Amino acid sequence: MAQAEEARDRLCSAHGWDQSLVELVPVTASGDKVQDRPLAEVGGKALWTKELDAWLHSGEIDFAVHSMKDVETIRPDTLTIAAVLPRADVRDVLVGAATVAAIPPGARVGTSAPRRAAQMLHARPDLSVISFRGNVATRLAKLQAGEADVTLLAAAGLQRLGETGVGHPLGEDEWLPAPAQGAIGIECLTERTDVRQWLAAIDHAPSHAAIRAERALLLALGGNCHSPIAVLSRIEGDTLSLRAALYSPDGAERVEASARFAPDDAAAPAALAEVLLAQAPEAITVHFSGPAKD
Repeated sequence: MAQAEEARDRLCSAHGWDQSLVELVPVTASGDKVQDRPLAEVGGKALWTKELDAWLHSGEIDFAVHSMKDVETIRPDTLTIAAVLPRADVRDVLVGAATVAAIPPGARVGTSAPRRAAQMLHARPDLSVISFRGNVATRLAKLQAGEADVTLLAAAGLQRLGETGVGHPLGEDEWLPAPAQGAIGIECLTERTDVRQWLAAIDHAPSHAAIRAERALLLALGGNCHSPIAVLSRIEGDTLSLRAALYSPDGAERVEASARFAPDDAAAPAALAEVLLAQAPEAITVHFSGPAKD
């Protein structure tokens, strides 16, 4: 809802509309309903979008607001990401210890994200990972109850909820974030040119370019909800830098590569994916299907 409110506020400000003209329609996604298992075991990222997709197609809503890191890489042609808001803080926040090195030996890390689990086990193979699902309040409560010793949360989510004093942000250069982390995307029916024009007014072109590149990399890698991948992109003048690392789920194996290219170079992310997969051992490549074959 915090993300939806931000989208509404930006839209009303851009067009001079009164906020009463934009109705917020709460939708409880399956991803919110299933709390006892990792998403990858029960349907993956589609659990965050299928209800919203249905409401878009039925006309119950005009556009949907998404956390882009929770949106499937391949989307129906009938839907379009018409706007990406200015990207927020991409970092992960460690809660329960000041640094990864300061986590006590043998501690339990609460996370259901394959990327976070693999990164943590790569840095600290002495730790154990336990499944941890739920919203920010739920996960903090579980941590307080002693179900885990430390956990990881997205800085952007904490900031949008006003929880700026929680935990310790991890440097994005040393601890790469998830693809599209910190980005809010707004999706509508491709045929709704009127809605697409409304949303174009709040599209942040640099953020959209970065998210497009990260998602193109994911598509070329053939990654899924079980595939541990971390990505950091930056717009630097007229170029976009893209740095990515792939892991084996147990964190034992890691490969990294980077590229710099024009933001509109659609082929560059796929070329980077090819480099990564060529370097990676089987313990990693088995979790990535590579580019789709015709």
